Amino acid sequence: MNAGKLSILAMAGFLAACSNQSGVGGGGAGGVGGAGGTGVGAGDIEESSIAYFQTAVGDRVLFEVDQATLNDAAISTLNGQARWLTQNPSLPVLIEGHADEQGTREYNLALGARRASAVRDYLVSQGVLESRIRIVTYGKERPLEICSEEACWARNRRAVTVVSAGATS
Repeated sequence: MNAGKLSILAMAGFLAACSNQSGVGGGGAGGVGGAGGTGVGAGDIEESSIAYFQTAVGDRVLFEVDQATLNDAAISTLNGQARWLTQNPSLPVLIEGHADEQGTREYNLALGARRASAVRDYLVSQGVLESRIRIVTYGKERPLEICSEEACWARNRRAVTVVSAGATS
């Protein structure tokens, strides 16, 4: 299990343990962990928290095959990210570029870098300071799912915006 998923699960457990019965949401898709999650809705999370960013704002955008172009859905998500990031200016940002398993390792590393750069450039164009943002490419090395069908590959073609709790340097 990667550190991001582990962090989300730990935060969800903490929030569930600290909430009272009236603070527990209906467990819809907006909850921590998505559909079938812990039952803690995004409305139950502090808007300036990283958990809110991940669940309510959205921490990832998806791409078409062999593309690093932002589509309308990606731009919508990134507009929300830019608003949240400008309201929380002390938090550093890492943008991870990913690809599906098709293609060579080298090609997918380059494609992941282009995807991460496209997200960074868009966030900067929306007022997020470039000095806060680092990018990394994982290519096909860190898939969400291991599979051999298009619907699954599509979820692996992504850029993930990771916000850290530490201050920027």
